[in-house]
Amino acid sequence: MRKATFGTNGPEIGVIGLGCMGMTWAYDVQSRDDENSVRVIRQALDLGVTLIDTADMYGPYTNEEVVGAALAGPYRERAFLATKVGIVPGEVGQSGARDGSPEHVRRSIDESLRRLGTDHVDLYQLHRVDPAVPIEETWGALAETVAAGKARRIGLSEVTVEEIKRAQSVHPVASVQSELSLWTRDVLAEVLPYTEEQGIAFLPFSPLGRGFLTGSISSFEELPADDFRRRLPRFQQDALKANLALVGKVKEVAERVGATPAQVALAWVLAQGRYVFPIPGTKTPRYLVDNAGAAEVVLSAADLAELDALPTPTGERY
Repeated sequence: MRKATFGTNGPEIGVIGLGCMGMTWAYDVQSRDDENSVRVIRQALDLGVTLIDTADMYGPYTNEEVVGAALAGPYRERAFLATKVGIVPGEVGQSGARDGSPEHVRRSIDESLRRLGTDHVDLYQLHRVDPAVPIEETWGALAETVAAGKARRIGLSEVTVEEIKRAQSVHPVASVQSELSLWTRDVLAEVLPYTEEQGIAFLPFSPLGRGFLTGSISSFEELPADDFRRRLPRFQQDALKANLALVGKVKEVAERVGATPAQVALAWVLAQGRYVFPIPGTKTPRYLVDNAGAAEVVLSAADLAELDALPTPTGERY
């Protein structure tokens, strides 16, 4: 796979990563298959998908265990391993309580390393800012993990430019992770331009619109009973029907360039900046191969303009 530098000072990694959340949490949990997930993660490494993203709250906790099993032995050195801290797990599909206390960070990094079976992570991310704790205090605790050799670098998730600047005053910010896709573009206004200017890597989660932009979902009833997308406004039946028009446009572009809708959606995300590393999630080998192939899809200026012109989706994110 094509590689890019992880921000100004980071290593070179594959431009498309793998989000592991759905392997144990949120999406069709009843079909969970840890052995298959281990194979998918290792297949990702073989494809050059080196950024493997997890979090302590996914599962809860079981996601890190599955990732740790997949990266045992020689696989660990091939991966750019990222996990997160800052949300105390709640009900599936709920945000959970935020805990940005330094004590929680110090305790959680050791627990994550134990579950992951490694002595360090390549990226340790603050999952959400805790409004009850000054970000400088939380970020200082994450910086301690770097000083202790437990994390190579640290990143933020779902933050404003002001919050990034406050964190930068304490320790360099290696990355920012936020939702970005053809139907969620909020970060294009301020956050992504700032990260580009600062040489900070940007990790778009849900770059396929939680699977919707692949064209594989046509009705609310298709979603598994335990799938948290059933709670999201954009997946309610009336909104979903309206949003199918967006998918139709993506399919038109895909047919024209000889790619799949998923590849076109990911190629558009990749085109948004030099340091953009989308992390689509999957536990299906053929979807993994499809997603990885997006790194080679070239969209013309006309293609990008057509996709840029897509209307705002019906329904809020959450």
